[in-house]
Amino acid sequence: MTIAALKTKRLILRQWRPSDYPIFAEMNADIEVMQYFPQLLTPKQSDKIAYKCQQLIKNNGWGFWAVSLNSDNTFIGMVGLNETHIDMPFAPSIEIGWRLHKDYWGQGYATEAARAALDFAFTVLDLDNVIAFTAVTNQRSQLIMQRIGMTDTQSNFYHPMLKPSHALAEHVLYKITRQEWFSFMLSYSAKTSKYDL
Repeated sequence: MTIAALKTKRLILRQWRPSDYPIFAEMNADIEVMQYFPQLLTPKQSDKIAYKCQQLIKNNGWGFWAVSLNSDNTFIGMVGLNETHIDMPFAPSIEIGWRLHKDYWGQGYATEAARAALDFAFTVLDLDNVIAFTAVTNQRSQLIMQRIGMTDTQSNFYHPMLKPSHALAEHVLYKITRQEWFSFMLSYSAKTSKYDL
């Protein structure tokens, strides 16, 4: 299986490396990074997720890629695509998601990488649509969803892995179709790269 590596103006979305694991564990133990997740992760739990991402990319050629800076190859987090869990009300489907180290927030990196992942989804995987979801209180992620052309389906749901009373249980569901993606990207056609901000 050929493993896809995506390049944008500032970033590389690539296969995971052992050196990424400690930084990823640091992210997953950070209360700010994990604000909209039910709990912080131990290094062992974090390594398990990273290894799973690595194996899915190895087997499928794509997934939640490790993201690094073009300039110096610094690992800054993960962005990519994944099959949604079977218990989700909209399964089967492909989701897009991201998690970056807080030192790299506010610089447009998540948006830039997510656009590359969506382009891969529609031009290489030839998907009909891609979804994204997050807690209703996570305005930062919802803004990224909007910046990459996704729209709120107005179909909020309660995450099946959380108790309905949990503060993070209610989630929004965003979606973009292949046609919507290509129409959205026309607005960037005059730029030097379709992944520019």
